[in-house]
Amino acid sequence: MTTYLRGITWDHTRGYVPLVATAQRFHERHQDVDVLWDRRSLQGFAHNIDTLIDHYDLLVIDHPCVGDASSQQWLLPLDQYVAPKYLAELADQSVGRSHASYQADGHPWALAIDAAAPVAVSRPDLFERMGVDKPRDWSDVVALARRGCVIVPAKKIDLLMHFYMVVNAMDGELFEDGRVAPRDIGILALESLRELLQWCPRESLDFSPIQVYEAMADQDHYAYCPFIYGYVNYSQRGYARNPLDFGDLVTWRHQAPLAGVLGGTGLAISSRTKYIAQAVSYVEYVASVATQGTLYPAAGGQPAIKSVWLDDEVNRSTHQFYRNTLPALERSYLRPTYPGYLLFQDRAGDLIHSYFRNGGTPQEVVERLDKLYRGSLEGDIRGDAGSSWDALGNRKR
Repeated sequence: MTTYLRGITWDHTRGYVPLVATAQRFHERHQDVDVLWDRRSLQGFAHNIDTLIDHYDLLVIDHPCVGDASSQQWLLPLDQYVAPKYLAELADQSVGRSHASYQADGHPWALAIDAAAPVAVSRPDLFERMGVDKPRDWSDVVALARRGCVIVPAKKIDLLMHFYMVVNAMDGELFEDGRVAPRDIGILALESLRELLQWCPRESLDFSPIQVYEAMADQDHYAYCPFIYGYVNYSQRGYARNPLDFGDLVTWRHQAPLAGVLGGTGLAISSRTKYIAQAVSYVEYVASVATQGTLYPAAGGQPAIKSVWLDDEVNRSTHQFYRNTLPALERSYLRPTYPGYLLFQDRAGDLIHSYFRNGGTPQEVVERLDKLYRGSLEGDIRGDAGSSWDALGNRKR
């Protein structure tokens, strides 16, 4: 008798095709298990886990949701089902903090299967046509943007991640002492982003990373994107009309390179599944060093295992995407994972996006961000009585 596992992931080659490939191969090795994958939008894949766990055995998740998942018992704590030696191997082999990002309250709630962070992307042919060099510093990016050939993904979540990145660049401590960022640094970060975005096309405010990639690869208007979550697919010949060139982020005002916000995805198991053993076996297979190093990247995935990012053959087939962007991934910032953070992230993204689209003062934005943050810690924007968790997703003792 065949056991059917249902899974849901996000709708892009990088998010869907490697899981279909692993499901097929897993079925060939385990004839009594069939894994069926559904898709939802990139913007929606990190949300509404509570509404999905009754319908899906497997969920591809974004790591900031693990605090909510732990407090509400939406997912299985994988250390209770997976051998410690296996988890230790993944932790040791992880690229950047990918493996650690799915920890909350002392448990791993997903296994990292995909790693990503903001990187710089360019069209070398357009730079050659313009006769200019690629930017090396923030000031170079602004100067290039004045020429009308820079585009930035600036939907609400992307703007918030850019804000975190620029605050970090100015040595501002994020999520400390009841505030999102030090007031003066937060204001300067918003002003710096506005200085850049005023020279970018207006549609940037409606563009996700995928839409930016499609525009850069298929049109000849945009030569450069200074920070966007890396997508290995667009480096490969034949995937789009023009393959794109990937590299590290520029420096911040001739100081250290920018440090973006860690992305990527993890594979989790619904706490409501009736097929725990089969689901655990599949998750272990997908996250394993062997699968991540072979079938997963071959099918268009972006693995979470560091040795793959350094592999000569994988880099040859992707025009050195992995080696060129590894430094940006390894220094990336890890977002909070306390319960309620995702709701804060949504509302904070709305607030910052409104500032860039409709105007206002950066002072007011920073004050409202801090109020939202304090409210999320106290439970005021989650609808419960309060929070006994800290910003890293650990219970207060």
